Amino acid sequence: MKNILTLSLVTLSLTACVNRDNQYDYIETPQPNQVADLQDDDTDGVINARDLCVATPDESEINNEGCGIIITSSNERHLHILFSNDSADIQPIFSSQIRQMVEFLELYPETSIEIQGYASKVGNEEYNLALSKRRAEAVDRRIESMGIAADRVTVVGYGETHLEYDGDDEMSHARNRKVTASVVGYQGDIKKEWTIFSRLPK
Repeated sequence: MKNILTLSLVTLSLTACVNRDNQYDYIETPQPNQVADLQDDDTDGVINARDLCVATPDESEINNEGCGIIITSSNERHLHILFSNDSADIQPIFSSQIRQMVEFLELYPETSIEIQGYASKVGNEEYNLALSKRRAEAVDRRIESMGIAADRVTVVGYGETHLEYDGDDEMSHARNRKVTASVVGYQGDIKKEWTIFSRLPK
């Protein structure tokens, strides 16, 4: 008896939506009020309304704001050039060091470099100060001749005030006749999203 009563109620509710000609009454589709841009122009899975990075690189792993996750890497480059006694001439053996430094500066255009010149404690202190600066300027000219802008290079001469080797032997003097420089560059790489085509390093 209970089952028959339930079936009757279901039948009654269904027929209530049907008119006498067995046709459903037309209900007009409500007009949506869209308040946000639901499109995803850069197809990164984040709608335009909350996408803060509108040109996400393809295959990049993104955060909730639609921006690619960036991994920061750093590299460092050094110069260490030795000079003959009372000389500011760059010996050919050090040309590759300078070329590598130039390539580094080109790779990291936001970096600058300070070139530091030194001298041994042989001779007059004032003369050695000027000599150390001439050595640094010689390296500076070589770097700028290879396309690095002058405003990215600073030159300083220390003379014999910052000796690395304090001995009076010829080996110590030779090691103190030098130009050094170091620079650190930072670069960001987009972290790519893993796909079925990704390959792990062997």
